[in-house]
Amino acid sequence: MTPWMSSDLVRSGAAEAPDSTMLGPSRTRATLGRRAFLRGALAGTAGLVLSAQISGCSASSSRASAAEPRRLGALAGESKTLLVYFSRAGENYYYGGRTNLSVGNTEVMAGMIRALIACDVSRIQPVDPYPDAYEETVRRNVQEQEAQARPAIANPLDSGEPYDTVLLGSPIWNVRAPMIMSTFVESFDFTGKTIFPFTTYAVSGLGTTVRDYTSSCPGATIGEGLAVRGEEVAGASAEVESWLQRIGLLTS
Repeated sequence: MTPWMSSDLVRSGAAEAPDSTMLGPSRTRATLGRRAFLRGALAGTAGLVLSAQISGCSASSSRASAAEPRRLGALAGESKTLLVYFSRAGENYYYGGRTNLSVGNTEVMAGMIRALIACDVSRIQPVDPYPDAYEETVRRNVQEQEAQARPAIANPLDSGEPYDTVLLGSPIWNVRAPMIMSTFVESFDFTGKTIFPFTTYAVSGLGTTVRDYTSSCPGATIGEGLAVRGEEVAGASAEVESWLQRIGLLTS
């Protein structure tokens, strides 16, 4: 079986696999490890905010919560960093097999970042949700890539103006970020801002994200990205922390 989404959707005969995680005992261990991480990284902090709203986040503060969402820009005086991500749960690729994820790999990674730095967070949600079934999502993604589609976002943000730094998170599907990420980045003027991509993948690392965001965000600076294999996300906290230190968002 070829990985295409794992955070890579993998196209048959191509290089990649939706957010991912093996069947049998390996799957059980992976599931338990993921659940343990999520309890620590997500349950102990405010839930990641969905819809067009965002919440503040900080390693030293739990003021924001899913029950107290804030509109984009409401925290501009507190945070100049925006974390935006797209993630897909459901059936995913995992070391040549398949597994079902209750939380997508990219969302797990976003939770790690959220726990470490002060930022506002928004999760991109499609108007037409992607299927839970892996192969169906593979087929849909191929169609969207070939058509250069721009899938509609159900919870578009009002503005990115208050922010100096934008962290863009996504899986890599068939070598590039899902087309809904193009929908998002083409919706705003990122002139003068610094964009740091982070991805989860099965084969292609950052894929074409640097090239694509450079093209779609003229006037923005595309900084160092971070790519974590989907199967290894739950154990990537040290890697995420090191990356945040290198790009200057984590100084202590």
